[in-house]
Amino acid sequence: MIVKTQTTRFAPSPTGALHLGHAYAALVAQAAAGEGGRFLVRLEDTDASRVRAEYEQGIYDDLKWLGLSWKEPIMRQSERAQAYVEALDKLRAQDLIYPCFCTRKEIEAEFRASLSAPHHNKMGPDGPLYPGTCKHLRPEEAVRRIAAKEPHALRLHMDRAMGTVSDNLTFRECGAGPNGESGIITAMPSVFGDAILARKDAPASYHLAVVVDDAAQGITLVPRGNDLFPSTHLHRLLQALLGLPAPDYLHHELIVDEDGKRLAKRHDALSLATLRADGKTPEDIKKMLPALPKF
Repeated sequence: MIVKTQTTRFAPSPTGALHLGHAYAALVAQAAAGEGGRFLVRLEDTDASRVRAEYEQGIYDDLKWLGLSWKEPIMRQSERAQAYVEALDKLRAQDLIYPCFCTRKEIEAEFRASLSAPHHNKMGPDGPLYPGTCKHLRPEEAVRRIAAKEPHALRLHMDRAMGTVSDNLTFRECGAGPNGESGIITAMPSVFGDAILARKDAPASYHLAVVVDDAAQGITLVPRGNDLFPSTHLHRLLQALLGLPAPDYLHHELIVDEDGKRLAKRHDALSLATLRADGKTPEDIKKMLPALPKF
């Protein structure tokens, strides 16, 4: 249970209309801040091909309609590239990242080919674990390919990373995770394998950006859906490697459709704009959602 004021955030992507799931997440985040706390909004707007100004305005309109207010200024990931470069440089200085030139198709093909092997590659929270192909490239070969401008991603060297942190790496869960987890939880980031931290088309992966941005905004409590509970294990490792403070976490239940699937932006009938146009009120919306966690 949360017993103090917190700094929390709601971090949507302006790539579509907010739906009931977003409404619940935002309401939880503001309530979790507590009386006198700080509720912030951050835009995850690095996907330039999908970001639209009307979607951004829709976010503000929907949140205000729900009765929410937030502290300015709003942080934008699209303006944070230098912060991500500095974080990657810090990891590079510790020899904890390496370039990966493999395509998704190549990784998937190797994964399928390994399924019949006695110790085949495993699945991680983000999909098939990377087999480590490029981890074993000679340094001069990697330099040559980068100089030739070959597309590549930057991956975390998980074995080395785990060797640099305490065996007792933990985080505090203030809610109840997918399996009822709460209290002090031991982080197990190795289930992600050599996670991607940056790509050719993105200055930082979700995992790196969210850790750097939460620290920059002084977030003390991260409320988010249970689907992101596994990610917290990796985020806790990145915080330790980068020397960043570790916030508390509160994972809440997801809002699902009639088939039990997590809501996505394609569910237009359940978007807040559509529901508002149909005559629903903010109180109607709140009645359609689960009760907020006890704070």
